[in-house]
Amino acid sequence: MRVILPSLLLLSGPAMAAGLDGAALSLAWMLPFAGLLLSIAILPLLWPRFWHRHYGKVAAGWAGLLLLPLAALLGPAGVAAQLLHIALQEYLPFIALLLALYTTGGGVLVTGSLVGTPATNTALLALGTALASVMGTTGASMLLIRPMLRANALRTHKTHIFVFFILLVSNIGGALTPVGDPPLYLGFLAGVAFFWPAQHLAAPFLLCAVLLLAAFYLIDRRAWAKEAPEASAISPRRPGLQGGANLGLILLVVAAVVTQGVWRPGDVTILGERLGLERVLAILLFAAIALASWRLTPRRVHEANDFGWAAMAEVAKLFAAIFICMAPVLAILQAGPMGAAARLVALTTDAQGQPIPWVYFWLTGVLSAFLDNAPTYLVFFNLAGGDAAWLMADGARVLAAISAGAVFFGAMTYIGNAPNFLVLAMATQGGVHMPGFFGYLGWTCVLLLPLFGLVTMLFFI
Repeated sequence: MRVILPSLLLLSGPAMAAGLDGAALSLAWMLPFAGLLLSIAILPLLWPRFWHRHYGKVAAGWAGLLLLPLAALLGPAGVAAQLLHIALQEYLPFIALLLALYTTGGGVLVTGSLVGTPATNTALLALGTALASVMGTTGASMLLIRPMLRANALRTHKTHIFVFFILLVSNIGGALTPVGDPPLYLGFLAGVAFFWPAQHLAAPFLLCAVLLLAAFYLIDRRAWAKEAPEASAISPRRPGLQGGANLGLILLVVAAVVTQGVWRPGDVTILGERLGLERVLAILLFAAIALASWRLTPRRVHEANDFGWAAMAEVAKLFAAIFICMAPVLAILQAGPMGAAARLVALTTDAQGQPIPWVYFWLTGVLSAFLDNAPTYLVFFNLAGGDAAWLMADGARVLAAISAGAVFFGAMTYIGNAPNFLVLAMATQGGVHMPGFFGYLGWTCVLLLPLFGLVTMLFFI
């Protein structure tokens, strides 16, 4: 604390209250965000009991480490304005949509019993991958994580099942519609046509999905061969569905998302922040949907699903700190050639000033893995010109690269996309020994980096 705070003050320049001036910020402003990432990565491994009890305090501590020097620079009013901007413009729309999908997905009970054989698990992953673009990666993850846990309850070797679940259902499956993944939702709000991702990302999506499902089947078949006979002792029962009212509520969520892209009734001002009225109404509707789902879902369904708020609370607390701490990081990137990351930004164009699709794919992707993929998408969307009409036509390969990078690389770390954390928390609660931050990163480097290299050569060079 004694070293970092003076360093931030000495190395910084002036910042704007309504939004940080990235051109005036040094790389030292990234230190709290780096500290938060390291805490998420290391503390659960070294002191798991401390982390599970105090993760909210740790996250708040790193946020405070950023806000203290910011207060010295901007004053209390400036910090309050910055926090209000983050809350209204970024965090509340994000968490409201996530809450609605989490609650409605958790209110649907898939009954019956399945035996977690390689064929069954592969079929469930394929189903979740297909559903993710229809009901969102969060909704599909919440719908299928419990049937997957029940099907594999007696298995000993099952960590890989839920790693692949995050890769496919919680990330890559959401590549085809704005409903599927938050980055594409933000692009939709910025003017990208609803069916544009399906038209331009279908080929890389199918390539990734098919190869990952094939790899999973081979890995799971070897793991299944090591299982004791008790692993198949579950008597299969015909699947059924309870909590069907939530399916209608999920469709209402999808309708609300689509409406925000086509209905623009004007802006409203809330505490000095200008917001689209359609976005305000969507936040209220998502909250109402979550409440309706909670009230309409029978208690027996929630109990059978082991539904609880712990996983959602963890995501809400950690991502509140992530949104705060990554604000200067995104501001520096948004400053483009005028910011401290100018050398990084310069890589996106060639000598003639033309954008390089494969560089956009990898830069958007790598940063999405650690900065949360939704705001990172917006940074590179604007860096590429921010004109949706041009990007959908002449700049289609660039927009496809940005979109694919944000969605696909969101699977690289637990913090790349919000459903990753939800699945991690629920799988851990279900008795699965999930890898830590670096362990999971090791899995994804082996599984995804060669695959993304193939995607680069086939589609973006």
